[in-house]
Amino acid sequence: MGLMKVFSGSEVLALGLKEQLEAIPIQVEKKDNIQSGRLAGFGTLDLAVELFIQETDFNKANPIIEAFRMSL
Repeated sequence: MGLMKVFSGSEVLALGLKEQLEAIPIQVEKKDNIQSGRLAGFGTLDLAVELFIQETDFNKANPIIEAFRMSL
């Protein structure tokens, strides 16, 4: 199986969700397009941080992701 994107948004929100997922424990990969854009010399949108998890972990992670989304 592969990675699936579970969140795209601001860095602050992404870090909050990442922390909650890692507590259960689920390995989370973070892709930070903001930092990548700065290093390359161009800007990006504010909502450019993405979180990915393994597809096999989705059933375990889904309740946390949904609760997080409902709290926004």
